[in-house]
Amino acid sequence: MSNPTVFYKSIEYIQKKIREILEKISEENIEKVKKLFFQSNRIFVYGAGRSGLVAKAFAIRLVHLGFQTFVIGETISAPVTKGDLVIIVSGSGETIPAVMTAEIAHNIGAKVVSITGKKRSEIAKYADVTLFISSSCDEEERKKYAPLGTLFEASVWILLDGLIADLMDSKNETEEDMRSRHATLQ
Repeated sequence: MSNPTVFYKSIEYIQKKIREILEKISEENIEKVKKLFFQSNRIFVYGAGRSGLVAKAFAIRLVHLGFQTFVIGETISAPVTKGDLVIIVSGSGETIPAVMTAEIAHNIGAKVVSITGKKRSEIAKYADVTLFISSSCDEEERKKYAPLGTLFEASVWILLDGLIADLMDSKNETEEDMRSRHATLQ
Protein backbone atom coordinates (compact mmCIF):
# COMPACT_ATOMS: atom_id res chain seq x y z
CA MET A 1 0.00 0.00 0.00
CA SER A 2 1.45 3.38 -0.98
CA ASN A 3 1.80 6.28 1.39
CA PRO A 4 -0.08 9.27 -0.11
CA THR A 5 2.00 11.58 2.05
CA VAL A 6 5.12 10.59 0.07
CA PHE A 7 3.30 11.36 -3.19
CA TYR A 8 2.37 14.90 -2.11
CA LYS A 9 5.74 15.55 -0.47
CA SER A 10 7.42 14.50 -3.71
CA ILE A 11 5.27 16.83 -5.82
CA GLU A 12 5.88 19.72 -3.42
CA TYR A 13 9.63 19.06 -3.33
CA ILE A 14 9.96 18.78 -7.12
CA GLN A 15 7.99 22.00 -7.69
CA LYS A 16 10.08 23.91 -5.14
CA LYS A 17 13.39 22.68 -6.57
CA ILE A 18 12.39 23.33 -10.19
CA ARG A 19 11.51 26.93 -9.32
CA GLU A 20 14.93 27.37 -7.65
CA ILE A 21 16.71 25.79 -10.62
CA LEU A 22 14.94 27.78 -13.33
CA GLU A 23 15.37 31.11 -11.52
CA LYS A 24 19.12 30.72 -12.13
CA ILE A 25 18.82 30.46 -15.92
CA SER A 26 20.58 33.31 -17.71
CA GLU A 27 18.08 35.53 -19.51
CA GLU A 28 20.93 36.67 -21.75
CA ASN A 29 21.54 33.07 -22.84
CA ILE A 30 17.83 32.54 -23.50
CA GLU A 31 17.91 35.58 -25.81
CA LYS A 32 20.99 34.17 -27.59
CA VAL A 33 19.23 30.84 -28.09
CA LYS A 34 16.10 32.57 -29.41
CA LYS A 35 18.17 34.49 -31.98
CA LEU A 36 19.73 31.23 -33.18
CA PHE A 37 16.26 29.86 -33.98
CA PHE A 38 15.60 32.76 -36.35
CA GLN A 39 19.08 32.63 -37.91
CA SER A 40 19.05 28.89 -38.59
CA ASN A 41 17.84 26.93 -41.60
CA ARG A 42 16.63 23.88 -39.68
CA ILE A 43 16.52 22.67 -36.10
CA PHE A 44 17.87 19.33 -34.85
CA VAL A 45 17.48 17.98 -31.33
CA TYR A 46 19.30 15.19 -29.54
CA GLY A 47 19.27 13.52 -26.16
CA ALA A 48 19.61 10.00 -24.78
CA GLY A 49 17.27 8.26 -22.36
CA ARG A 50 14.85 10.52 -20.49
CA SER A 51 16.73 13.59 -21.74
CA GLY A 52 15.99 12.33 -25.24
CA LEU A 53 12.29 12.10 -24.45
CA VAL A 54 12.32 15.72 -23.28
CA ALA A 55 14.17 16.72 -26.48
CA LYS A 56 11.57 14.88 -28.61
CA ALA A 57 8.71 16.63 -26.82
CA PHE A 58 10.42 19.95 -27.60
CA ALA A 59 10.83 18.94 -31.25
CA ILE A 60 7.08 18.32 -31.52
CA ARG A 61 6.31 21.82 -30.27
CA LEU A 62 8.87 23.32 -32.66
CA VAL A 63 7.06 21.62 -35.56
CA HIS A 64 3.80 23.07 -34.22
CA LEU A 65 5.49 26.49 -34.38
CA GLY A 66 6.42 25.96 -38.02
CA PHE A 67 10.14 25.26 -37.60
CA GLN A 68 11.56 22.51 -39.80
CA THR A 69 12.71 20.18 -37.03
CA PHE A 70 14.37 16.78 -36.87
CA VAL A 71 15.33 14.37 -34.09
CA ILE A 72 18.88 13.11 -34.50
CA GLY A 73 18.98 9.32 -34.48
CA GLU A 74 15.47 8.79 -35.82
CA THR A 75 15.12 6.84 -39.05
CA ILE A 76 13.62 9.81 -40.89
CA SER A 77 16.01 12.73 -40.56
CA ALA A 78 17.98 15.05 -42.77
CA PRO A 79 21.74 15.53 -42.55
CA VAL A 80 22.92 18.41 -40.36
CA THR A 81 24.59 21.11 -42.46
CA LYS A 82 26.19 24.49 -41.95
CA GLY A 83 23.52 27.01 -40.99
CA ASP A 84 21.47 24.52 -38.96
CA LEU A 85 20.90 24.59 -35.20
CA VAL A 86 21.58 21.52 -33.06
CA ILE A 87 20.18 21.39 -29.51
CA ILE A 88 21.60 18.69 -27.26
CA VAL A 89 20.13 17.75 -23.88
CA SER A 90 22.47 15.83 -21.57
CA GLY A 91 22.41 15.92 -17.79
CA SER A 92 26.05 14.91 -17.45
CA GLY A 93 27.20 16.58 -20.65
CA GLU A 94 29.57 13.63 -20.97
CA THR A 95 27.45 10.94 -22.65
CA ILE A 96 29.58 9.73 -25.56
CA PRO A 97 26.88 9.96 -28.27
CA ALA A 98 25.94 13.47 -27.08
CA VAL A 99 29.57 14.61 -27.11
CA MET A 100 30.10 13.11 -30.58
CA THR A 101 26.94 14.81 -31.85
CA ALA A 102 28.09 18.17 -30.47
CA GLU A 103 31.58 17.80 -31.95
CA ILE A 104 30.37 16.72 -35.39
CA ALA A 105 27.72 19.47 -35.56
CA HIS A 106 30.29 22.06 -34.49
CA ASN A 107 32.83 20.83 -37.06
CA ILE A 108 30.20 20.95 -39.83
CA GLY A 109 29.50 24.59 -39.01
CA ALA A 110 26.09 24.20 -37.39
CA LYS A 111 25.31 26.24 -34.29
CA VAL A 112 25.16 24.14 -31.14
CA VAL A 113 23.15 24.71 -27.97
CA SER A 114 23.93 22.43 -25.06
CA ILE A 115 21.55 22.00 -22.15
CA THR A 116 23.42 20.32 -19.35
CA GLY A 117 23.79 19.97 -15.63
CA LYS A 118 27.58 20.25 -15.84
CA LYS A 119 28.83 23.73 -16.75
CA ARG A 120 32.27 22.64 -17.97
CA SER A 121 31.15 19.48 -19.71
CA GLU A 122 32.45 17.98 -22.94
CA ILE A 123 29.34 19.03 -24.91
CA ALA A 124 29.69 22.60 -23.62
CA LYS A 125 33.13 22.77 -25.28
CA TYR A 126 31.45 22.56 -28.68
CA ALA A 127 28.44 24.75 -27.89
CA ASP A 128 27.79 28.29 -29.04
CA VAL A 129 25.46 28.67 -26.04
CA THR A 130 25.13 26.48 -22.95
CA LEU A 131 22.05 26.55 -20.77
CA PHE A 132 23.25 25.32 -17.39
CA ILE A 133 20.63 23.52 -15.32
CA SER A 134 21.99 23.49 -11.78
CA SER A 135 19.99 20.52 -10.52
CA SER A 136 22.54 18.47 -8.63
CA CYS A 137 22.21 18.33 -4.88
CA ASP A 138 22.92 15.73 -2.24
CA GLU A 139 19.89 16.42 -0.08
CA GLU A 140 18.37 13.30 1.39
CA GLU A 141 14.97 14.63 0.28
CA ARG A 142 16.17 14.67 -3.34
CA LYS A 143 17.15 11.03 -3.14
CA LYS A 144 13.73 10.11 -1.75
CA TYR A 145 11.39 12.45 -3.67
CA ALA A 146 13.23 13.11 -6.97
CA PRO A 147 15.63 10.22 -7.66
CA LEU A 148 18.33 10.12 -10.30
CA GLY A 149 17.88 12.80 -12.99
CA THR A 150 14.29 13.80 -12.20
CA LEU A 151 15.10 17.42 -11.30
CA PHE A 152 17.21 17.92 -14.43
CA GLU A 153 14.69 16.40 -16.83
CA ALA A 154 11.65 18.09 -15.31
CA SER A 155 13.46 21.44 -15.24
CA VAL A 156 14.54 21.12 -18.88
CA TRP A 157 10.98 20.21 -19.93
CA ILE A 158 9.61 23.37 -18.29
CA LEU A 159 12.52 25.48 -19.57
CA LEU A 160 11.88 24.35 -23.14
CA ASP A 161 8.11 24.89 -22.85
CA GLY A 162 8.87 28.41 -21.63
CA LEU A 163 11.10 28.88 -24.67
CA ILE A 164 8.25 27.68 -26.89
CA ALA A 165 5.97 30.35 -25.41
CA ASP A 166 8.67 32.98 -26.02
CA LEU A 167 9.23 31.83 -29.62
CA MET A 168 5.45 31.73 -30.14
CA ASP A 169 5.26 35.37 -29.05
CA SER A 170 8.22 36.40 -31.21
CA LYS A 171 6.61 34.77 -34.26
CA ASN A 172 3.18 36.26 -33.45
CA GLU A 173 1.78 32.74 -33.47
CA THR A 174 -1.42 31.68 -31.75
CA GLU A 175 -2.45 28.37 -30.30
CA GLU A 176 -4.82 28.03 -33.26
CA ASP A 177 -1.88 28.47 -35.67
CA MET A 178 -0.02 25.74 -33.83
CA ARG A 179 -3.05 23.47 -33.77
CA SER A 180 -3.24 23.73 -37.56
CA ARG A 181 0.21 22.11 -37.72
CA HIS A 182 -0.65 19.42 -35.17
CA ALA A 183 -0.52 15.84 -36.46
CA THR A 184 -3.91 14.59 -37.62
CA LEU A 185 -2.87 10.92 -37.71
CA GLN A 186 -1.12 9.45 -34.68
